[in-house]
Amino acid sequence: MTLHPNLDPELREALERAPLHMLEAATLTPEAVARHRAELDALLALMPPPGPGVVVEERRAPGPGGDVRLRVHLPAAPPPAPSSAPAGRPCLYWIHGGGMVFGRPEMDDGLLAGYVERLGCVAVSVDYRLAPEHPHPAPVEDCYAGLVWTAANAAVLGADPSRLAVAGMSAGGGLAAATTLLARDRGGPPVAFQLLAGPMLDDRGVTPSSRLADAPLWDGAANAFGWRSLLGERAGGADVSPYAAPARATDLAGLPPAFVDVTELEIFRDEALDYARRLAEAGVSTEFHLYPGGFHGFEVLLPDTELGRAVSAARLAALRRAFRTGAAGPSAG
Repeated sequence: MTLHPNLDPELREALERAPLHMLEAATLTPEAVARHRAELDALLALMPPPGPGVVVEERRAPGPGGDVRLRVHLPAAPPPAPSSAPAGRPCLYWIHGGGMVFGRPEMDDGLLAGYVERLGCVAVSVDYRLAPEHPHPAPVEDCYAGLVWTAANAAVLGADPSRLAVAGMSAGGGLAAATTLLARDRGGPPVAFQLLAGPMLDDRGVTPSSRLADAPLWDGAANAFGWRSLLGERAGGADVSPYAAPARATDLAGLPPAFVDVTELEIFRDEALDYARRLAEAGVSTEFHLYPGGFHGFEVLLPDTELGRAVSAARLAALRRAFRTGAAGPSAG
């Protein structure tokens, strides 16, 4: 594939040394999805266990389609003395990416271990059902069920329910936004903060960035496949719930403070920018980052670049500030 002229020079240099076919968005079909899932499972089986600073436990939350698997990351060290943290540690509720059709919580073990060690938080990652086998509302309802369980079991986890952040990347970022909308509209659980990293928010594909011809890794065709898998024939039409595609939400007031980031050379750029703008207009305290010269998911592929470190540092700093406040946002209901 041709590299975009606006690509960050350090990213360009790294990519010119790599097989470029690895950057091309896959042509997705049901058969290709099954193959990619099997390949991911094989890779995850080779991943090393978490380091000594983090303990990982499996829990189950009751959900509308049966039990929802949760992967809980706990600091190995005992919690602070009650005098310094009377209600427990902050809690990060994490939703993995994968275009609505791929992914498992285990693929973010390293990322979450880093957050646990650097922030002293508890992290819970949800194994939601995937499309097309489980279309909307199955994924978001699983995410919401896991959030309800996490809030209800905060004391068991050693977590402070007033410092509960909902976060996710890519499709997980879209599901984090949708789960936070559900928490507001259903009167809880209280969410103190939402972090939406390169979020997949809009099924309509009508923005200029959604038509980027040379978007690496995840292009318009792959995105359309993901949304069709989730929504079927409703994708792009008038009858789509904001709990499926949060860009459809007409009322963003009363949501918790938000962090939204996105890169210049990805199809989600304009929908993320617009969502951040509308959050701010609705009175939601919002931090927004647009990374010039970046592409979707580059910080995962090339974390040790200057731009990759900047992305990681900004997300970490936003969570640290949110956890320091110790008070839930307006979605407490």
